[in-house]
Amino acid sequence: MKRLFLFILLIPFFAVAQTKTATIKGIVTDDEDAPIANVSIQLLNADKGTKTDSLGNFSFKVSAKKYFAVVFTCVGYYKVQKSLSIAPDEVLNLKIKMKRDSKVLTGIEVKSDRDTRIPGVISIDPSKTLLNPSPNNSIESLLKFFVGTTSELTSNYNVRGGSYDENLIYVNDFEVYKQYKKKNGQQEGLSFINPELTSNVKFYVGGFQAKYGDKMSSALDITYKKPKAFGGSAYVGILEQGLHIEGISKNNKLTYLLGVRNRSNRNLLSSQQTKGNYIPSSSDVQAVLNYTIDSNWSVELFGNTSSTKFTLIPEESKLTTSVFTPVFSANLGLDIYFQGQEKDAYSTNFLGVAATHQPKKNVKLKYLFSVFNNKESENVDILGVYLFGERNFDKSQATFGLITNPLGAGAYQNFSRNNLDITVLSFQQKGNIDNKHHKIQWGIGVDQQKISDRINEWEYKDSGGYSLPYNPNALVLNNVVKGSNDVDITRFTGYIQDNIILKDTSKDFIINAGLRYNYNTLNNQLLISPRVGFSFKPKNWVKNVVIKASAGAYHQPPFYREMRRPNGTLNTNLLAQQSWQFSGGFDYNFSWHKRPARISTEAYYKSITDVVPYDIDNVRVRYFAENRAKAYAYGVETRLYAELVKDAESWLSIGFMRTKELINDFNFTSYFDSTGKEVLPSSPNIKSSEIKSVGWIRRPTDRMLTVGLFYQDYLSTNKNIKVYLSGIYGSNLPYNIPNSVRFRNALIIEPYLRVDMGFAALLLDGEKQKRSHSPFKHFQSIWASLELFNVVDRQNIISFLLIKDFQNNTFAIPNRLTPRMINLKLIARW
Repeated sequence: MKRLFLFILLIPFFAVAQTKTATIKGIVTDDEDAPIANVSIQLLNADKGTKTDSLGNFSFKVSAKKYFAVVFTCVGYYKVQKSLSIAPDEVLNLKIKMKRDSKVLTGIEVKSDRDTRIPGVISIDPSKTLLNPSPNNSIESLLKFFVGTTSELTSNYNVRGGSYDENLIYVNDFEVYKQYKKKNGQQEGLSFINPELTSNVKFYVGGFQAKYGDKMSSALDITYKKPKAFGGSAYVGILEQGLHIEGISKNNKLTYLLGVRNRSNRNLLSSQQTKGNYIPSSSDVQAVLNYTIDSNWSVELFGNTSSTKFTLIPEESKLTTSVFTPVFSANLGLDIYFQGQEKDAYSTNFLGVAATHQPKKNVKLKYLFSVFNNKESENVDILGVYLFGERNFDKSQATFGLITNPLGAGAYQNFSRNNLDITVLSFQQKGNIDNKHHKIQWGIGVDQQKISDRINEWEYKDSGGYSLPYNPNALVLNNVVKGSNDVDITRFTGYIQDNIILKDTSKDFIINAGLRYNYNTLNNQLLISPRVGFSFKPKNWVKNVVIKASAGAYHQPPFYREMRRPNGTLNTNLLAQQSWQFSGGFDYNFSWHKRPARISTEAYYKSITDVVPYDIDNVRVRYFAENRAKAYAYGVETRLYAELVKDAESWLSIGFMRTKELINDFNFTSYFDSTGKEVLPSSPNIKSSEIKSVGWIRRPTDRMLTVGLFYQDYLSTNKNIKVYLSGIYGSNLPYNIPNSVRFRNALIIEPYLRVDMGFAALLLDGEKQKRSHSPFKHFQSIWASLELFNVVDRQNIISFLLIKDFQNNTFAIPNRLTPRMINLKLIARW
């Protein structure tokens, strides 16, 4: 009996001894691969678990099982659940990446505010791109809610008074470039950034750190996904179609990401004022491969190839405007009949290789090499014959819609044979050391830029039977540009910066201080750019407020477009535009009907010297190619992020801005008669003259008020039926009168107003399709979307066509953007 009793007591010990165990270990990081401490790691439906240490590492033993689940949770991050199987005595290494959740609240205090602590940064959810009702399904279409836009046909955007060329774009730490020669949004194809491959978007509208490059306005930092399982998506719309797949190898060493897109704006352009045969097409393929060699080394291969073609065989264009003055009012029309065609082609190829080495847990080194090539060709030969005058809008008359009182007639011919080839070779080394209170980052790089440009374009104008400019002894073309330019530039860049964290019981203080240099062989100019930013979060004073400020130098060395004069020649002595920028503001986190909300306000000032003045015609920027101005910009921006309805975040952005420039030696002459009255230069009564300076004038991007809205809602009885509303308003812009000093930027483009609306319905919910016999069991969701573009049917203006009448008076006829139209879209994810 004693032996039996002893045997019963020892049974649990024998059972434990026979239970096979295994080890799970690894590291938990955030979106930027920074380690996360104090992450709770728990076996699903069990009490066993652990937490990560200060460097994000963890290790614990588990019972060897065929299938089990591990749950990773941390305040301020989305939960991650991993389904695993592990053999006895196996050591399983995991690398877990957790995505920040800015909406996690305790009371009303936001616990995860790392991104919002950086001055000038806006974090954007890329998944909103396909849901946003916009003719342009790009990440840039989301940015426009915060900075405004001048056209729905382009992905270009202006930030705080800067031009399109003042914006930096990075994808996975590689700098990427946009097309150069496009004249209007009709020619534009796909944006380089594929939203379906994107996991993280950070948009710096000012005050960006020294690690970002040498431009003056903004930095867009894109991070592509690093897949953890097989998946993908496909979408089909009237304007654009796309497919992407992603996955990971069985040994978890290789991940792949592939995206294919195709776009045609034909239906969008068919509603343009110029009627004809539009044949636009754009397609691209992108791929990202990541291979983990061992615990210290990994390699990334990033490739992109895209092709855009645009063919236009115009037939006719009927433009109309109204003139109201104290002495004259009329409905003016311009009828143009065309012959000829335009054929443009743009191709972009990019290949990048990055090797990441992590010799220690807190040390990371990255080596990047990339090749970027952009080839563009423009072939235009179009003849237009026009009649200009008063148009009859009386529907009761037989001449309705016709020009009944001609004021001018003529012809013009545009011819161009232009070819551009740009190649940029780049090598960079970046690194960071992450200690408890410091994160030191550095980088050095060298770029080799090779540019070959062949320009052959001219314009002939005939008005009233006379060639312009008029010369009785010769046929003179209105504008001739010929050039053969080859440029070879080497740039050396580098930076060092430190993120300093100071915390105690009463305050939370973060400082970022850095220094950047840039040297180029074009003009041997060395630029030094100190930059500093800080954020202060008082704990005892105001609990949910973050105060932010930044100051620094942002200098922009000239690229090819800034150097090219209007006549096609190059100014290789052009210096960098230099600016000092200051900003300050605050974030306030609060609860709106028990839902998270945040207000962000920031004021800024820019002082810019060695400015290269420019004009904007549609989307083409034409530079003076001379450092002959100084400028300033100042403004205030306020943004509201809130869930007006539960689980559906909406945005509202309001910005006030002024930017002006003073161009050196930009003078005009006024003429006066004997009474001191100003007269025309052709007057026979001129008795005196005076040279006057134009003074401070509005820059081409001077838009005083910008409002952007993105609103989400759903049916109270069915959350699977949603509505999306987007709206953008921008006050008027100046437009330049060519070859006029006195009336530079005197024309006014009326305010831009656009409202788009989308309705989406969930056709399939993957959570309800888990039955093995369902053909859709592997799908996460299938959505159908109906979009109504330009709901208010606003005829926005993008530029003007200047026409002279028989008396040599000049009239501005507006070129308008797209009217109201409908788009259908089907989106599937698996």
